[in-house]
Amino acid sequence: MKNIVAIVGRPNVGKSTLFNRLAGKNIAITHDRAGVTRDRIYAEARFGELEAALVDTGGLEMEFAGDDPISEGIMTQAREAVEEAQIILMVVDGREGLTPLDQRVVETLRKSGKPVLLAVNKVDGAELDDRLTVEFHVVGFPLVPVSAAHGNGIPTLREEIEIALSRLPERAEAAPEVERGLRLAVLGKPNAGKSSIINAFLGQSRLIVSAEAGTTRDAVDVVLERKERRYTFVDTAGVRKRAKISDSLERFSVTRALTAAKRADVAVLVIDAAEGVNVQDKKLLYFIEREKTPFMVVVNKIDLFTAEERKKLKRGIEEELRMVSHAPVLYVSALKKEGLARILSTAEKITAECDVRISTGELNRAVREALARYQAPVVKRRRAKFYYLTQVDTKPPTFVFFVNNPELVKDSYKKYLEKTLRKLFDIATAPIRIHYRASRDSEQKWE
Repeated sequence: MKNIVAIVGRPNVGKSTLFNRLAGKNIAITHDRAGVTRDRIYAEARFGELEAALVDTGGLEMEFAGDDPISEGIMTQAREAVEEAQIILMVVDGREGLTPLDQRVVETLRKSGKPVLLAVNKVDGAELDDRLTVEFHVVGFPLVPVSAAHGNGIPTLREEIEIALSRLPERAEAAPEVERGLRLAVLGKPNAGKSSIINAFLGQSRLIVSAEAGTTRDAVDVVLERKERRYTFVDTAGVRKRAKISDSLERFSVTRALTAAKRADVAVLVIDAAEGVNVQDKKLLYFIEREKTPFMVVVNKIDLFTAEERKKLKRGIEEELRMVSHAPVLYVSALKKEGLARILSTAEKITAECDVRISTGELNRAVREALARYQAPVVKRRRAKFYYLTQVDTKPPTFVFFVNNPELVKDSYKKYLEKTLRKLFDIATAPIRIHYRASRDSEQKWE
């Protein structure tokens, strides 16, 4: 089992920048604004000969007025990271000096009884070491001056973390590794219930949930292991209309969300049942469909509807989603944990269909009859001639029709051919690609 190194501190001291530096890649969003990181974010990192899991956190101690559930949630996430970690890396701002909030963080970490390293950040040169670190020695933690932004002091910090890891008692062997499983990117408008659905699967408040739109900012990986299968949910920032995205931080969050969708095994588009399918949902659907990412639509908050109202809701949703009729549509309630199990089984079904591989001979024998039954329409007194068909790829299944002239294949006939392939080879939910290429080689026709 990998040991965990938790990176903690008050807001805006550079924790996420240091996290990215130690992880060796830009995983966490970094911004000049305080409080950007909210949920816990994990990454694997190597320190010399040893490996560990890094965890980035929001502010462990924060200044907030009144009852602010988001600030409380951020602090709770940070405290949970401290509890599960074996080593704590506390980050402070060398230019601002030791603040009262820093001192509160120190008190919290002393109570944990765990090894703590102190990274004095924003020390942009060895000549500043003594001047910017002097007042932090009173804390009593081993201290390393660093610049997360420029890399100064990072090799020394890595060595100190390796030494701390080497001093830890050996941990019990982990259970046999479960297979990689599926990566599910959870997308949707702000406040549709994306984080609530993931928390309902986990049975714990792993992600911050709030009635305030835009709570999630990073793309956060959350692993669920069930029946020796692993599912990684990627909770993403809510995607709003471009005209409403005036904030640079939110724009970056949205970009991360769309990138997560492209890299996922399955995208899960969450729609608020109370709001229905709106223009922004359709734009997300268009993006996912254009990228040929396998996906499903999950309509959340159906607990707000009576049985009769649900029937009307489903008819309306189906009508709005006719543009992607192959996509499974599930109706769930994260609050009541209703219908959630089908998300995993549907994801498995979609990915199984994405792996379908059909021989050229089988394809041509099956499709030949469909072409004869319904011939291609005449375009400018010419008719498309189909020579043969082959599958060239999977994930998603990709087919190529060789024809005399691709321009003679009208969109309506392309839809017919896609429906035919889906029906003949039981590809009901996966996206498929069909290309049409010019060929004069009629000798291979329907071999």
